[in-house]
Amino acid sequence: MNSYRPHRSTSKSTGARDQQRAEAVQADPEAAARAIVLRRLTLSPRTRSELAASLDERLIPIDIREKVLDRFTEVGLIDDASLATSFTDNRRERQGWSRRAIERKLRERGIDRDLVATVLQEVSGKDELATATALVRGRWKRVGALDPVTRQRRLVSMLARRGYSYSVSADAIKVVDDEFTIDLDSK
Repeated sequence: MNSYRPHRSTSKSTGARDQQRAEAVQADPEAAARAIVLRRLTLSPRTRSELAASLDERLIPIDIREKVLDRFTEVGLIDDASLATSFTDNRRERQGWSRRAIERKLRERGIDRDLVATVLQEVSGKDELATATALVRGRWKRVGALDPVTRQRRLVSMLARRGYSYSVSADAIKVVDDEFTIDLDSK
């Protein structure tokens, strides 16, 4: 039996769906706002700013938007501080992002500048160098045999994509280069 199902046309269904959503917002804007926020939070944690933008797109009145967002914040479903902390930890430990890259992304997501500064205070210059050094060690197997200029260029580029400054990149590369030079000399 053939299980192929053709893609349905979206032109009519999208228009009908938009019409139904507009009617739902007009009928009970507060219930519509709660449904929108719950649907967005089901996918992943969101900042208050991101949720406000979603409500603005659906033409939810500002007073109702603020009332719904305040209530969700009150019950703990919207928490920019914990989102910023977990985002920072995740990006630093799993993906090796720099403070600068994390700060830029948090600001893009609408998190308050003071809150971003508070969260990033926990990341010291030593932590930043240690993370960059770990990234260089992980990449060294692929670039260690290259000539020094090419190796330096590739490693600096890799670190720059994660937001590290040239000085941190150069220090991390020097640490790893010295480690591998010592290892080669001792063998």
